[in-house]
Amino acid sequence: MNRTAIALALASAALFGISTPAAKVLLDTVHPAILAGLLYCGAGVGVAVLRRLRRRVVGRTHAPEVALGRRDIPWLAGAVASGGVAGPLLLMIGLAQTPATSASLLLNFEAAATALIAWLVFREHYGSRLMLGLAFLLGGGVTLAWTGLPTWGAMIGPLAIVAACIAWALDNNLTQRVSLADPLQIVEIKGLIAGPVNLALGVWAGGLLPPWPMSMAAAALGFVGYGLSLVLFVLALRDLGTARTSAYFAAAPFLGALAAVVALGEAATPQLAAAGLLMAVGVWLHMTERHEHAHSHAVVTHAHAHVHDDHHRHSHAPSDPPGEPHTHGHAHQPLTHAHPHTPDMHHGHRHE
Repeated sequence: MNRTAIALALASAALFGISTPAAKVLLDTVHPAILAGLLYCGAGVGVAVLRRLRRRVVGRTHAPEVALGRRDIPWLAGAVASGGVAGPLLLMIGLAQTPATSASLLLNFEAAATALIAWLVFREHYGSRLMLGLAFLLGGGVTLAWTGLPTWGAMIGPLAIVAACIAWALDNNLTQRVSLADPLQIVEIKGLIAGPVNLALGVWAGGLLPPWPMSMAAAALGFVGYGLSLVLFVLALRDLGTARTSAYFAAAPFLGALAAVVALGEAATPQLAAAGLLMAVGVWLHMTERHEHAHSHAVVTHAHAHVHDDHHRHSHAPSDPPGEPHTHGHAHQPLTHAHPHTPDMHHGHRHE
């Protein structure tokens, strides 16, 4: 397992997890759609600035990222619509009617929905251990959502959060298709489109922009909890695949629930503890998976930052950049071997 990618996924989870109870506080005075717009505007603008400062931040010796291409546009458009517009809007609606602790743990449905879409639609391999982990994640979510009073009024908040998870699950799978491209560019575009769209929806629904200090606080929260979090998530997608990255990201709700209990004084109920235990087992099953077998690599040509390992034994032209890691277009030759791996950008092979 790629420990760097795992660390990136967990860091992404931490940043997003603490943003949920913080957003809950802002919802006391800000319209849900307006808040979703401010969060994504903050993510887009902040990451746009970071992208333009990148060469000074990481140094000129860092291998450059590959810009988005024309063939990436349909995947990115779907990701923006589902994860940048529908997802945050549904989450803000759900948060307005659900305690922050419960909302944070309900977000574990995102990992389950992501895995199901990756397995059923995009044919990403998902073994029995991961399926069992999914069952625990879903069981925890059901335990948390159960109120004993299954009325529409009691369920509308949790259902909105579950719908947000499904929207983000689709977003995760679509974003994985463009994860070789510059993650800062991906997040910048998503934020600068989704933010104004959500703001327009909020104004249309009768919402008002909050005072300037509160707007800036929401934008700052969006930069950290959505912008930087998503950049790290895209980087992890490259090496872990969609389902497994989302499994690590499932740590976010636990951190969010803990923050809600500590910072907002919400109750740590037995129901919350039971749901957290079930979800913790599900995350552990995902994190301890080991997948190894003989597999074949087909011929493929693409561009990304790389070093010359077993998967990169290509020749170089005089114009290709020296040193490693470096970025250039290269072709992978047929190769059959066995080693532990995840469904990353080089292991999208079929399984019997």
